[in-house]
Amino acid sequence: MDVVIIILQVAIILACLVFGAKKGGMALGLIAGIGLVALVFVFRLEPGEPPVSVILTILAVIGCAATLQQSGGLDVMMQTAERLLRKHPEQVTILGPLVTWTLTVLCGTGHVVYTMLPIIADIAIKKDIRPERPMAASSVAAQMGVTASPVSVATVSVVSIISEHTDKHWSVPQILMISMPASLAGVLLAALWSMRRGKELDDDPDFQRRLEDPEFRKSVYAGSKTLIGKVFPPQAYRATWIFLGAIALVVVLGAFDVLRPSFWNEEDQAVEPLSMNLVIQMIMLAAGALILLTCKVEAGRIASTAVFKSGATAMFSIFGVAWMTETVVQAHLGSLEKGLTGVLADHVWMYAIVLFIIGKLVNSQAAGLLIVAPMALSLGVDPVVVVGFIGASYGYFILPTYPSDLAAIGFDPTGTTRIGKYIINHSFLVPGLIGVATSCLVGSALAQLLLS
Repeated sequence: MDVVIIILQVAIILACLVFGAKKGGMALGLIAGIGLVALVFVFRLEPGEPPVSVILTILAVIGCAATLQQSGGLDVMMQTAERLLRKHPEQVTILGPLVTWTLTVLCGTGHVVYTMLPIIADIAIKKDIRPERPMAASSVAAQMGVTASPVSVATVSVVSIISEHTDKHWSVPQILMISMPASLAGVLLAALWSMRRGKELDDDPDFQRRLEDPEFRKSVYAGSKTLIGKVFPPQAYRATWIFLGAIALVVVLGAFDVLRPSFWNEEDQAVEPLSMNLVIQMIMLAAGALILLTCKVEAGRIASTAVFKSGATAMFSIFGVAWMTETVVQAHLGSLEKGLTGVLADHVWMYAIVLFIIGKLVNSQAAGLLIVAPMALSLGVDPVVVVGFIGASYGYFILPTYPSDLAAIGFDPTGTTRIGKYIINHSFLVPGLIGVATSCLVGSALAQLLLS
């Protein structure tokens, strides 16, 4: 009977994900509320903890990045990236993902790539390269950059979780020594595989048939999307340096605990340095304020930027979906721990599988880590394994419902970047699997070498 009840509860989660994904936008978070009500009022499960810390940190980063965009600073970074891409257009399938990955590493969120996607599509079309190749890989790379960023919630969460549940006190740079090359290796391999995927546009009968329609041909070969030649005011460059300086400050504070103020922790009965989650929140808010006050930013227009809109939508989805999933996981945590104890002891790679699945269910790498990593550590999983498999937290590409994936589909006028007939057979599936698997293999090797 207990098994049947658990299956029904999981079915509720999956149903909310499917229906929310079909509606798009904020629907995922809203429909998760129906699932949460059913779980609490029908199944009488105690509500789990909503991922408040994750949401607040993402909110601070998104707020700063949106202010940067409104100042023109983000376009300065995009223009630099576009120069690189247009200088080597034939390598767009490799350079596109590297550019989007780098932007995420710098900004801490994959929602800064939307301006880059139509540029990547334009370059591919002009070189007669199937746009699906760089577009899908670039969308995947943008999300894989999250675990390689010093200002992402996922990276800082791993530092905090390991410090709280073990005697290891690794810094943010120590984690990045593992996660950054692991993530980059996954991106490169996914991009290399993408170079030969699908048919060339000239040999694609479906594309050639659609090209016979004058309207379709016009939409495909319309004017270029470009930032080349655009002149930015001095304050845009100033905003960029303020933002990059804030990232550098976060890295330094993460590397040296002594630079952070310490406070008495009643729960642990010890004096502890300020958590990196709070450090990022404060630094990002302060950096956003500096950009606002010194770079002629119109405060009323920050919330209308693409970065803020997409980030806010993603946060709302994380709020509803992660809270709903956390409720089920916490309700059955005892049984889950009992069932995984022997499995994780004998097969540590199962930790990556569990993290991958939960990461998909909550649509957030940070939220997935906050649910799975503490449980695994309590079951005796080596913290070195937790760090090595950090890349497995990116599982939400399995269903193409994430904003960056949908944007990549929308910005590809040829229609080659698409969702297949059976939904699961979409453009992002194989690059995502290659990227995550490679990241886990490289990360595990590096963690054993550098942290053991």
